[in-house]
Amino acid sequence: METIVVTINDRVASITLDRGRSNPINHQMVKELTACIKDIEKDGDVGGLILTGKQGFFSSGVDLIEVYGYNEVQVKSFWTDFFELQRVLISFQKPMVAAISGHSPAGGCVLAICCDYRLMAEGEYIIGLNEIPVGIIVPESVFEVYAFWIGRQKAYQYLLEGKLINVNQALKTGLIDEVCPADSLLFQAEKKVRTYMQFNPVTWSQSKLNLRSKLIGHINKDQSTTIDQMLTQWWAPETRAGLEMIIQNLKSKASSVKN
Repeated sequence: METIVVTINDRVASITLDRGRSNPINHQMVKELTACIKDIEKDGDVGGLILTGKQGFFSSGVDLIEVYGYNEVQVKSFWTDFFELQRVLISFQKPMVAAISGHSPAGGCVLAICCDYRLMAEGEYIIGLNEIPVGIIVPESVFEVYAFWIGRQKAYQYLLEGKLINVNQALKTGLIDEVCPADSLLFQAEKKVRTYMQFNPVTWSQSKLNLRSKLIGHINKDQSTTIDQMLTQWWAPETRAGLEMIIQNLKSKASSVKN
């Protein structure tokens, strides 16, 4: 694994996103995360999972710099596999807690909202789904899981605005469940996972799947039409021009950090 680090401690697995400073999601990370989560689900010696990042960033979302350079076959494969990752996360039968260690916009937020419980580190961090301003069409499955936590009205409004919110706002709206100091984030996340793990695993898991049945139904639908819509807009000249501007800004910020 080159983009994630996996550890297991007394039946609790932790997946730490580990790609560069901000953990941008590329195709390799998508495939490694999907394979790892599938393996953890099948592992009878693992009872729960923590998904986390590094200090300052959970994940900055899709790596626009890399994905912008994908050809038509590569970018279709990327989005197809991203939907599969979302399906695997939403259908995961064991307890899964997000320890959001910093900024978590866009794809980072998608990963977090697939979990059963979200803790976020204190700090001047943002979280939310800003796909529309970037030029990415919001799929129904993303709306449904967002609305599952914050309600349909807020999800609708926030998505159409591309709204990013701070930690306190996220707690107030229900996008996250708990705020804690960065140095106790993983401790509190493990404590929460073990709270779930104390219950009968069959009873807990089947109940989770029952409660998520509509979400699972949405993500199990044929996504080919949605992907085609996303790809058509992805290759539109105005989208490409907007992405070029965003990428230039990202490169400028990265350069200033290095200097």
